Amino acid sequence: MGRAAFDGAGDNARLLPAESVEPSDIIDARGYIFACPENLATMSGLMKEMFDRCYYPVLGKIEGRAYATLIAAGSDGEGALRQIDRIATGWRLRRVAEPVIVNLAAQTPEVILAPKDVPAADLETCRLLGAALAEGLASGIF
Repeated sequence: MGRAAFDGAGDNARLLPAESVEPSDIIDARGYIFACPENLATMSGLMKEMFDRCYYPVLGKIEGRAYATLIAAGSDGEGALRQIDRIATGWRLRRVAEPVIVNLAAQTPEVILAPKDVPAADLETCRLLGAALAEGLASGIF
């Protein structure tokens, strides 16, 4: 889902795994798409660790910037969404698109552990979100 948004955003975007994000990456960006899986009704541990590591060094330096979210959920994705939104509120970011939550309905150990295929229509939604954020930033809307 993150790759699809990145592809839609074009040449000015960067795609970084959560574990490699540094505060300077967040400060240097003009907008954000936070993409992660839902794990046990929360954002993934790697995403949480990234926010833990970067929260205070970034605080007070990125107010008003645009953000959107992509969540690959096993059930409803709402817990992960709430966590990300609370952090974004603390950073004073501005949500510029409705959250994209793709429910992959993984409810058994076998299905949870199996590789997932995100439906093409959902990947297109992610691609369009990336394109819209990039265009909004480029045109000064966000």
